[in-house]
Amino acid sequence: MSAAETPSLAVSLGFWQDRPPAEALSTARHADELGYRHLWIGEMATYDAFALATRIADLTAGLRLTIGPLAVAVRDPMLIARGVASVADLSGRGVDVAVGTSSPMVVGHWHGRSRERSATMLRESVQALRPLLKGEKTDFAGQTVSTKGYRLRLAPPRTSIAVAAFGRFAVKTAARYADRMVLNLITPASAAVLVDQMRADAAEAGRPAPPVTAWAVAAVDGEETAVEQLRRGVVGYLAAPGYGEMFTEAGFGDLVAFARGRPHPKELLAAIPRELIGSVGLVGDAGTIRTRLAEYAAAGVDEIAVVPASVDADPGGRRTLAALRDIAP
Repeated sequence: MSAAETPSLAVSLGFWQDRPPAEALSTARHADELGYRHLWIGEMATYDAFALATRIADLTAGLRLTIGPLAVAVRDPMLIARGVASVADLSGRGVDVAVGTSSPMVVGHWHGRSRERSATMLRESVQALRPLLKGEKTDFAGQTVSTKGYRLRLAPPRTSIAVAAFGRFAVKTAARYADRMVLNLITPASAAVLVDQMRADAAEAGRPAPPVTAWAVAAVDGEETAVEQLRRGVVGYLAAPGYGEMFTEAGFGDLVAFARGRPHPKELLAAIPRELIGSVGLVGDAGTIRTRLAEYAAAGVDEIAVVPASVDADPGGRRTLAALRDIAP
């Protein structure tokens, strides 16, 4: 992809904590009505991703669905394959899946599971999942993942597998075993580094480099309540390993140091500048967003999954999604 090109646009559901959970359905309908063709359905604290995907399939007509990233420490390959096949069978449409290692909060605190050897678990989950999704009976015994004797009773769902990557080993897994690599909350400069690593790993493995999707928060024209929502969404990332270093490289090192001093969340939120949101998202006027899209394209990103802000002035993010269709049809 050349720097002059623009990544294709998809939509990802926001699951904003300050909005009604069912607003995710509105975002899905808006995406369908506005002509988007790809919807990412993640999983956080509200809906089960497979249940939500099935409902969205009932409400929309033209969207191909990708479910995930799903945490491999929580959902084993058999559960993932059965869930994807269930949505595909009940909806009659193509369904893809993404997997990742998720966070210590989700895996360790919410589910009480261990993230130990998470890089190995991610790789082995993809290896075990692929034959299951093809309808084969598996006999896989890895160091952290095993499955034996199960075969889908539903039709194989014609599913591609994406890997959510940020750390070095996840990038290598995406390069060697995935059909797509997914990046979340990332600057174009950091995306370029990870894409280059992935392409080198894929070449070393003797296979074509998979395409790359980057999830990007969005608020066209930067309506103030929308930007405030996006600012709240990054509070938990500033001190996190990897993300803190990324924001430091983007020029926000003092803020990262402040975050790692464990201030009260309200103090940290108040310190987050609008410019930080713009560094990992599509925020501002049409010209600003076109520039940012070109930067992602130059970094090797093939698709941007837009996570639209959802506020009273733009419930479900319809206005932002419509404006982006005009900016990058």
